[in-house]
Amino acid sequence: MSFLSRLIAWYEEHGRDLPWRHTRDPYAIWLSEIILQQTRVSQGMSYWFRFVQAYPTVESLAAATEDEVLRLWQGLGYYSRARHLHEAARQIASLGYFPNTLAEIKTLKGVGDYTAAAIGAFAFGLPVVAVDGNAYRVLARLYGVATPINTTEGKHEFAQLADVAFGLPARQPQDGAVGETFFGMANSAMMDFGSLVCTPQSPACTACPFAENCVALREHRVGELPVKLKKVKTTTRHFRYYYLRYEGQTAIHQRGAGDIWQGLWEPLLVDDGQVPSWLEALRPRLLLTNVKHVLTHQTLFADFYLVTIDHRPSLPVGYCWIDEHDISHYAVPRLVERLLTSLRQ
Repeated sequence: MSFLSRLIAWYEEHGRDLPWRHTRDPYAIWLSEIILQQTRVSQGMSYWFRFVQAYPTVESLAAATEDEVLRLWQGLGYYSRARHLHEAARQIASLGYFPNTLAEIKTLKGVGDYTAAAIGAFAFGLPVVAVDGNAYRVLARLYGVATPINTTEGKHEFAQLADVAFGLPARQPQDGAVGETFFGMANSAMMDFGSLVCTPQSPACTACPFAENCVALREHRVGELPVKLKKVKTTTRHFRYYYLRYEGQTAIHQRGAGDIWQGLWEPLLVDDGQVPSWLEALRPRLLLTNVKHVLTHQTLFADFYLVTIDHRPSLPVGYCWIDEHDISHYAVPRLVERLLTSLRQ
């Protein structure tokens, strides 16, 4: 039995029942793929339902404001995905149809090779392999490939290996059936197998249908593969948030471009700088200190202060006063959401 035959046989018995696998609607499938970038299925599913309910069509998503989209996305992190999702929705609405070729799908904002392949396979039955972290891991271990997956050479080698494993280019789209396409099923099988069996840590090698053929298992290299080069240095930043309270109002501002959390709102912030004397004179009350928040390339530590005042001070440019009970209408970063929760408690 071929690799793909065994993989699909495993999937038919053990595959996950996910709502976007019951549709060929490219909008619903694209939405799931964007949400699941850098996100676990268990967390992303509620957001998928939330977006489908709020914006049942790509046109309704395109008609929303960026603030509305960010607010619905709040808590999911990596907010550039939400902005790209919104921009791509407007691209699709402008086209009048959902792109149905790999070249066209790749023109959408926030869609790279993997996401385009996933949409192409799941929605349109295109004969492609969506090579994600799961596919890299399964293929690296099965065939004992030590080429780093985040190099040009590695990406090319694994793309070729995935094509061979899926029998490409010989297979054609019409091999599939109505409903979940053949290539949709094959890609789903690879993803689920990597998520449930060939996991990053403590893989279930004893339950693996490929155990007798796995080079990494035979050579005791399962924990070493796949190989990924470490390139990006993580920086540490220290934030001090000051929640100003004046007669039921507070001050916030919207973060601009060129840094984390573009378009999101936050209280008065002192970022790695000297606290202004006017603020120190108001005797801020420390509520939380050294709250850790980890991003992809940054680690943040935040202190949170409450400042109750009897007059409105002059605020830095860009800040505005809002009613405290209206702050829930603004999209805020997860870190700020945690700080505001401590304030309510």
